[in-house]
Amino acid sequence: MSHEAHEFKFLAMPEKGEVSALLVRPDDASHLLVLGHGASTNMRHATMQSIADRLAEVGVASLRYNFPYSEHGKGRDSQAVCTATVRAAVAAAREAAPGLPLLAGGHSFGGRMTSTAASESPLAGVRGLVFFSFPLHQPGKPETKRADHLASVAVPMLFLSGTRDELADLDLLKPVCKKLGKLATLHAVDTADHGYKVLKRSRANDEDVFVEMARVVREWASKLN
Repeated sequence: MSHEAHEFKFLAMPEKGEVSALLVRPDDASHLLVLGHGASTNMRHATMQSIADRLAEVGVASLRYNFPYSEHGKGRDSQAVCTATVRAAVAAAREAAPGLPLLAGGHSFGGRMTSTAASESPLAGVRGLVFFSFPLHQPGKPETKRADHLASVAVPMLFLSGTRDELADLDLLKPVCKKLGKLATLHAVDTADHGYKVLKRSRANDEDVFVEMARVVREWASKLN
């Protein structure tokens, strides 16, 4: 079931102009999660839609948005532009749904840009970060340099990572999370890859992967201050 989304625009940064956003707010919303998209997709991608819809079913509102390059169909923006857009999206979310506790994150690249922004200085009002497939490394190039900045993030972080994610070897991600201590929670999604495709036959449970992740986000968010 798809939930009705309110579409609007906000200023990403003066040099880049406005970008689009989609707010899905269920009546019983307990939190609002600001969601950035993957590197080569946009806020309307099927993965983003599935995340938003399943979150709405468990009472978590979401605000999806485009980075300027996906809004305007150009080459990828610099990291500085992307992190500025994350901040602008958080501010737009606060304005669109005042009073709802904020979370921020995204799928893959969107999550990494959110954590990068949060490592530079706290995202105003954001109580926790949610990473759908945090891209720890390039496929076939296992390393953890992309996680170095996470040590500078001051709020709790939830990692929803597939056991077959070719951009996040669990043998590397687990120690990264352990090093972050109490601030990090890792939820391994059985048989899922980076885009959350699963091996249904060998999967331990038959719960839909997006339903599972929404449930985990809701339970984790309910324990935050």
